[in-house]
Amino acid sequence: MKKSHLFYQTRDRKPLLDRSEGIYMWDTSGKKYIDGSSGAMVSNIGHSNPRVLDAMKAQMAKSTFGYRLHFENQPAEDLATKVAELSPVKHEKVFFVSGGSEAVESALKLARQYAFIKDEKNRFKIISSTPSYHGCTMGALSLTSYKPLNDPFLPMYVDMPKIPAPQCYLDHDNLSDHDKGLKYAEMLRDKIIEEGPETVLAFIMEPVGGASTGALVAPSSYYNRIKEICDEFGVLLIYDEVMSGVGRTGKFLACEHWDINPDIIATSKGFGAGYIPLGAVTAQQNIVDCILDEGGFQHGFTYAGNPIACAAGLAVITEILDQNLMENANIMGIELIAGMKGLQKKYPFIGDVRGKGLLTAFELVSNIETMDPLPRDFNAFLKLVDIAYEKGLIIYSRRTRNGLEGDHFLVCPPLIVTHEQIGDILSILDDSLKTFAIDLNLPYSN
Repeated sequence: MKKSHLFYQTRDRKPLLDRSEGIYMWDTSGKKYIDGSSGAMVSNIGHSNPRVLDAMKAQMAKSTFGYRLHFENQPAEDLATKVAELSPVKHEKVFFVSGGSEAVESALKLARQYAFIKDEKNRFKIISSTPSYHGCTMGALSLTSYKPLNDPFLPMYVDMPKIPAPQCYLDHDNLSDHDKGLKYAEMLRDKIIEEGPETVLAFIMEPVGGASTGALVAPSSYYNRIKEICDEFGVLLIYDEVMSGVGRTGKFLACEHWDINPDIIATSKGFGAGYIPLGAVTAQQNIVDCILDEGGFQHGFTYAGNPIACAAGLAVITEILDQNLMENANIMGIELIAGMKGLQKKYPFIGDVRGKGLLTAFELVSNIETMDPLPRDFNAFLKLVDIAYEKGLIIYSRRTRNGLEGDHFLVCPPLIVTHEQIGDILSILDDSLKTFAIDLNLPYSN
């Protein structure tokens, strides 16, 4: 393999990408892969969509960049209008960014500036969950709870307070789902009181779990009670929909599943859908008005509202709406989860299958009764991904238990996936799990 001057996380090398179309990708040797995770849950409408490419080309022919302090541009205006239409009531203003970490960072600073202007200067603590992942900038990392990512940088940021994520499937109690949801929600109330309500600025959560909790869905009672608690103490509710937003769960935003209207929402990933870096923050009108009335938001990025990015984003959303891809995400997600639950019967080391829409995952365990994880030295979260990759299926994995142990795998194909393609994904996954079981001497049935 030719020497590379690039570096990212490790020295691990991958084949050179040649081309991609729909849910498929090819390397330069001609090998074909199913993009079973939409990259990092990004390529929501699949690869090389001609209408998105045409929209980008048309904008390139007119203008590639105009700095926001010098010009407004029509693609940004049109995209902001569409996002406002699709967002919860009162989310009338949109702030564009280039990625998920930028979106979360912007949401934090928007919340803080709002409190500062309201003369609530003691409010600076943002509570999040453990485990969680909210981004890699220092501000977003302070909310993240994933030990390998946090530990090297702990002296460099203010570590924010955490409450347990609602991983009810790990609990050994006799509570109903409803009561389990309330149990976890009350942990937020307890934490706010412990920290001092006058110091707590916001609570940030993923409505459907992302990389750190693998498509975790809380009981429905959790969402409403969390909102009530935030309202009780004047704490802002921020939804991190970087992964769950833009149609991935079968709604434009996952908050719609529970009829929750957060104060601030951060989105990205599927927004640009892999065609270009793009994300956004929306907030309820009173928050934005308060800040703009006092001189403006003291924050911004050079490429915010880039005309090519916004033209691409509008084309992506148009495809999602015109092709009814949110409904397809619902239908195919039900089929995918049913298929993975079928595999769970065959492979008893699959301890949990979960998700919503096409944000789905399964978790491996050593004992389904105790839900103890597989031994750490199995490195199952890497091994199964590598096996599936060799067989032509791309899936995405992380350590479930705060980055230290446990193994979950996100299976999140593009929203254009068909019934036949779901079958292909499940077939390769079945073959991969069998190889994995044989290699590690784990039980399975034919």
